[in-house]
Amino acid sequence: MKRFLTLTVWAPLLLGCTETPEPPPPPAPAVESRLDPATGLKMTGDWELVRNNCIACHSARLITQQRGTAEQWLTMIRWMQKKQNLWEFDPDTERRIVAWLAENYPPEAERRRARIPPHLMPPNPYLEKPDADVSL
Repeated sequence: MKRFLTLTVWAPLLLGCTETPEPPPPPAPAVESRLDPATGLKMTGDWELVRNNCIACHSARLITQQRGTAEQWLTMIRWMQKKQNLWEFDPDTERRIVAWLAENYPPEAERRRARIPPHLMPPNPYLEKPDADVSL
């Protein structure tokens, strides 16, 4: 018993530990942007510019469901201008809208599962040729 007490007293000193280390602080909670209650858009930066120019034609949900790089967002805007009668923006407004969209709704990791390889798929009866002539 005496030997055990000696080890428990001297071992921390021999190892250079004079006090019990404090546990690490808990990780900081992720800072989430506030969402506009009316549109669901993230209320950061130029969000009002996006709200005022984009939801005039469509729901904000169409924005919040999409993801893209600045180039992809600009391509969508160009398509809307060409096919959906969206007005042209002045260059500064367009740059700010595209930057806000790319920052707040960037591409995410692949959300769909990978395709099932063809050799693992069951036979498709609509693609197979029937062995016998079936008449109805």
